[in-house]
Amino acid sequence: MEQYHAEMLAVSLAGHDKGKCYVVLGQENGFFLLSDGKYKPLERPKKKNQKHVQLIRHLPQEIAGKMDRISQDADVKEVLKLYRRRSDASQEDCE
Repeated sequence: MEQYHAEMLAVSLAGHDKGKCYVVLGQENGFFLLSDGKYKPLERPKKKNQKHVQLIRHLPQEIAGKMDRISQDADVKEVLKLYRRRSDASQEDCE
């Protein structure tokens, strides 16, 4: 099973997915490779222009720890679910 290296989360700032959270899997020629674990799985990540994404670099320790062990789509969904729960408490935007 392939281990993915994910360091950050990102929120889409433009497009039909505006406000949606993703896990950042990497960078490629001015684009971020993003996964949500459902519509954009790890095998087919979304390519989104870096200008249209807001990175979330400072993550709670429990979420950052889980990001190191992403190997399947269920792991991505779990990380995003934990982040949404946390951000609901602090009133941040992330669908």
